[in-house]
Amino acid sequence: MKGRWKNLAMALALAAPGPALADDPVVEAPAGSLRGREEGGVQVFKGIPYAAPPVGERRWRPPAGARSWNGVRDATKFGAACTQPKPRAASIYAGEMPTMSEDCLSLNIWAPKDARGAPVFLWIHGGSLTAGSGAEPLYDGSALAKRGLVVVSINYRLGVLGYLAHPELSAESPDRVSGNYGLLDQVAALEWVKRNIGAFGGDDGNVTIAGESAGALSVMYLMAAPKARGLFHKAIAQSAYMVSASGLRATINGMVPAEELGRGLAAKLGATDLAALRAMPAEEIASKAPATGFFPFPTIDGKVVPRQLVETFDKGEQAPVPILAGFNSGEIRSLRFLLPKAPADAAAYEAAIRAGYGELADLFLARYPAQTIDESMLAATRDAMYGWTSERLVSNQSALGQRSYYYLFDHGYPATQEWNLHAFHAAELPYVFGTATRTPPLWPKIPDTLAEKKLSVAMTNYWASFAATGTPSAKNQPDWPDYADKRGVMRFAGEPRAGHNLYPGVSALHEAVVCRRRAAGDIPWNWNIGVISPPLPPKVAGCQ
Repeated sequence: MKGRWKNLAMALALAAPGPALADDPVVEAPAGSLRGREEGGVQVFKGIPYAAPPVGERRWRPPAGARSWNGVRDATKFGAACTQPKPRAASIYAGEMPTMSEDCLSLNIWAPKDARGAPVFLWIHGGSLTAGSGAEPLYDGSALAKRGLVVVSINYRLGVLGYLAHPELSAESPDRVSGNYGLLDQVAALEWVKRNIGAFGGDDGNVTIAGESAGALSVMYLMAAPKARGLFHKAIAQSAYMVSASGLRATINGMVPAEELGRGLAAKLGATDLAALRAMPAEEIASKAPATGFFPFPTIDGKVVPRQLVETFDKGEQAPVPILAGFNSGEIRSLRFLLPKAPADAAAYEAAIRAGYGELADLFLARYPAQTIDESMLAATRDAMYGWTSERLVSNQSALGQRSYYYLFDHGYPATQEWNLHAFHAAELPYVFGTATRTPPLWPKIPDTLAEKKLSVAMTNYWASFAATGTPSAKNQPDWPDYADKRGVMRFAGEPRAGHNLYPGVSALHEAVVCRRRAAGDIPWNWNIGVISPPLPPKVAGCQ
């Protein structure tokens, strides 16, 4: 009972109404009546439940419908972030520790005043499917709402609470599957938007899903998920990574089956069965799971996730929607934990590359030379994960006849140059959201200059216009070429710069490696890149 009373107290505290103001907007939605706040000409509604609390026996079950309420619900305070480990204090991404709870399935809305039939922009936060929330100041939707969008940010279950597969969980499921609860939460949020967003002035027939890092990973899985089909109409993927996933029960592409991983996690946590796992405090599970080696990720279950993403996109089975996708030139500068230990010298580096890449080694070394080991390792991991994925996305959507827009964020400023973090992972976010003054405490401070503001305005306008029309445009800025036009690309470096044929041959190199690993059937493709690459499988038909 103690845990239940704690959840109840948490819910009551979060739902406690703030003082009502005379000009507070009140919306009567199918879900119920809500009172928000007007902030700078934007109507803001926070902490709206889109699904029932996934607590008690509902832990590790698909989301259920949210309970209705009587009267006007206060929506002036953000809901709790989903339970997650404490952030690393020294991280540039760490902000103020939010209130956390297992009862966390809420969303937030920023809407233009008097909006009618406005495009909808649904944001999925990043954080390795382990951390984050839709309430982070970096994701404030006001600037995009002032461009005419209804902006929605969501929470979804994270870590082991969102992505655990286990034989007992599969046994109690009507579909005999488990895992993917966080992804199902995202689908439930989209279904809530379909039913309710019209009350806030949004058009449920013009919804863009967007996300960065793990949020962009989620965008790809939503594009591949049959359950999400028809719930969105455009997609934005910032720094996505199309790495291999585990099968539910079968060993696929060298990945340990997800149910086996879940059984091992339970044993390490000292839980003898599912009842024992459900009895453990959420905070204990979330904090202990990472130390066991558990890594949250979608599972190929044949239902929610039909197959590897690369296979879905190769078959053209993904959602046929326009896409805007890209990556940052310095992705790995702030993610050095993804890099293996550097070789002792250039000779050792070249030997490792030749052992791993075989007849493709000369191409690899031409792009990532042994003379600059650190820069080569940074670039190789960036290109193999984020660059290859981004170009594959726009190429695949273009093959479906969809408008596809590719970008490279290559912008730096004094603080990033001083800290060797030029165009680091997520550096584009404050420019897209117009939140340069709302970054986390250790984030390299963005100068308050006209040039930085102009770049942010341009990027916000490009993103907003894409969400509205499927074509990114910005006043007094270059036209963004479609990827189908000679591999069209927009490079953001000081200012937007339209171009073509970014990094010739690079994506083809990494596609060749992935293709051979897929054909071999027993080698994953993720961060086993460069000097830690397994030996390249032999060339087969259809692969370079």
